[in-house]
Amino acid sequence: MTTKTPFELMMEQAQEMAKAFNPALSSFDPKGYEKLWPTMSKDAMEMFFGKGLSKSGLDAKTRLLLTLAGLTMQGAQAETPFRMTVRHALEAGATEEEIAETIAQMSMFAGIPAMTRAMDLARGVMAENKDDET
Repeated sequence: MTTKTPFELMMEQAQEMAKAFNPALSSFDPKGYEKLWPTMSKDAMEMFFGKGLSKSGLDAKTRLLLTLAGLTMQGAQAETPFRMTVRHALEAGATEEEIAETIAQMSMFAGIPAMTRAMDLARGVMAENKDDET
């Protein structure tokens, strides 16, 4: 007999409750939800998150790299927001190297497991982008 952790039991209960509210949620996939959100254009990101907030402030690319750093510090637990932030950072002009360097820098503060998870997620997004370009 396998004993489930309290977290596993809580997740099972939450899934059952979601199915009771809406049977379509039984096959819900967060990655599918992520694909519904388009990548904002660089100009839109600048307006909403960059120099639109403060003319002499941080640009959208820098803000998104800082967001990646914060998400990495949290252990990259929120996969969909993390992947979307990588997509938006690339669109805002960040290079793959800048993204990797931002994540690697967080290993000093968040630890190697958090950095490794974040790198894996970022690599997945970058691979998808390369697939989309071909």
